[in-house]
Amino acid sequence: MNPRFHRALTDGERVVGNWISIGHPAVGEISAQLGFDFVVVDTEHTSTSVSELEDVIRAVDAADGDTAPLVRVPNHDPGRVKRVLDAGAAGLMFPMVETAEAAAAVVAAMQYPPDGVRGAAPARASDYGRSFGAYFRDANDALVTIVQIETARGVENAAEIAAVDGVDAIQIGQGDLSASLGAFGDWDDDDFTAAVAAVVDAAHAADVPVGMLALDHDDIDRWLDAGVDFMQVGADMVYLAEGAEAARSHFEEAVGE
Repeated sequence: MNPRFHRALTDGERVVGNWISIGHPAVGEISAQLGFDFVVVDTEHTSTSVSELEDVIRAVDAADGDTAPLVRVPNHDPGRVKRVLDAGAAGLMFPMVETAEAAAAVVAAMQYPPDGVRGAAPARASDYGRSFGAYFRDANDALVTIVQIETARGVENAAEIAAVDGVDAIQIGQGDLSASLGAFGDWDDDDFTAAVAAVVDAAHAADVPVGMLALDHDDIDRWLDAGVDFMQVGADMVYLAEGAEAARSHFEEAVGE
């Protein structure tokens, strides 16, 4: 758990994170050493297993600083939620949340009874059981629950989703949202910009922060101008591909002169 990050996020601080798709501990360790407030380890669109994920979380926890390891889960399955939380995640991000009922269900999966339905057992998150009493007592209030709005239906229900008790933040999934609106990747499309504005307004009316993933400097400026509160400012796969391409291109230009 990371109560400091939970407080920072829900208090509206401008927290900044890194997106991790390469499920290797070195990526988590480097990100934490760079001073990010949090990382999001994606397990929705990657092959990262729970075992591999636990090693990434362990590397983030072991690094200097106080970076919170968050995980995007592939679905809303309470069994998967339980395993990832037991591995030591400081919070979860849930994709494709379209209704208040779905938001309430994922909140319940995050929380121990009587507030929720999470199964109780000692695991890495509770020091392999040594601090399980304290973990059980504090987890419901300290773990972060972020729901993603990624469809036109989710936008329509944004106010109701944001009002669900236990939803700590909303993440706009711009790729899927733009596809849902028939404008994939067109951030200037009128329907897309109106949808982003609608989610931001609905969330802020409920005093819930809004996050997005930014893949370059233009994205950071664009989403800040749109009223977004926190971001993941880059992704490991993008850094790797763009950095390698730039170095190769420079070499080829240099030897060709």
